[in-house]
Amino acid sequence: MEKLTPYAHLLGRVLLALIFVLAGFGKITGDPAGTMQYMEAQGVPGFLFWPAALFELLAGLAILIGFQTRVVAFLLAGFCGVTAIMFHANFADQMQMGMFMKNFGMAGGFLVLMAAGAGQYSLDAKRSATV
Repeated sequence: MEKLTPYAHLLGRVLLALIFVLAGFGKITGDPAGTMQYMEAQGVPGFLFWPAALFELLAGLAILIGFQTRVVAFLLAGFCGVTAIMFHANFADQMQMGMFMKNFGMAGGFLVLMAAGAGQYSLDAKRSATV
């Protein structure tokens, strides 16, 4: 199993990053005004749309390539928890409860990534090898 560890780190990072890269890109290129309205309906100021969308995209890319992985994973774990509570805490709605649990599951994955680091196939590993 230990031989698979570098590949598991890489695949895990890719899978965790994909949702944020795609969501951030989709928000930016999709319907920002509609997303801002949804945010405001949930009590979140619409002006936070751009920082949130850019954070999703850039943090997802950082995880994907393994750059500053521990810090970014910690931030994404917090982001997942906060957004679960703010947007998906309607447990009477099965879809929202599933989204809530998905967010907390991803937060757990990011905490594991924060603890383990990016692994061998990452910019973090390349940077530490040259220092």
